[in-house]
Amino acid sequence: MKLILASGSPRRHELLTRAQLDFTVMSVDIDETPDANESPKDYIERMVATKAEAALQQLNKELNKNLKNNQTDLLESIIILTADTIGVLADGKTVLVKPDNRKDAYRMWQQMSDNVHEVWTAVQATQVSLSFKAANDLNHEPVLQVVNQQQITERTEVTFIALSAEMMSDYWDSGEPADKAGGYGIQGLGAAWVSRINGSYTNVVGLPLAQTLALINEIQEDKAKIFNSLKLDS
Repeated sequence: MKLILASGSPRRHELLTRAQLDFTVMSVDIDETPDANESPKDYIERMVATKAEAALQQLNKELNKNLKNNQTDLLESIIILTADTIGVLADGKTVLVKPDNRKDAYRMWQQMSDNVHEVWTAVQATQVSLSFKAANDLNHEPVLQVVNQQQITERTEVTFIALSAEMMSDYWDSGEPADKAGGYGIQGLGAAWVSRINGSYTNVVGLPLAQTLALINEIQEDKAKIFNSLKLDS
């Protein structure tokens, strides 16, 4: 079964590579603006589902193009892996996403300074397979459709040291915080701000690796169970 990581995150790519998985990368572009009064849990679950939908649309475009060229690269069953990571303040409501600018990063860091926050990552595994739908009364066109999908959400508690204005200024100038949820990278210079964590370290990096591997194995086992059931019923 082919595995596609629908994420441009180099950190998620590195983690899956460490696990020696055979996968390809597909970047998807979606609107990541939280809805009004949307809870952190609802937000990240919506994000991973939306990313999977966007990836499926791209795959179907590629499928149609390949079939016209007599290529069948997408005819096998595929697992689309999507993930979304946010920070959440101790109130359980305030979401810490990627900072828009220096001022936005300072605002988040001041709330996190000498305090505890959580890092939440939602991961979705979406299995798609080739099917056919009625395009019109004259013919049918092949499409990839969802046959199974499962989600998990992992939470890790992170404690920050007290941050000074100089520390925040120097860190922003390093360029590291700009594309990271909560404005820091625990795998980089941001590690100096973390006094302790409670939970999965790789979750804070951007993908809870052990839990993700278990999710991939589970959805593959589900496929085998479905296939065996079909053979028994035949």
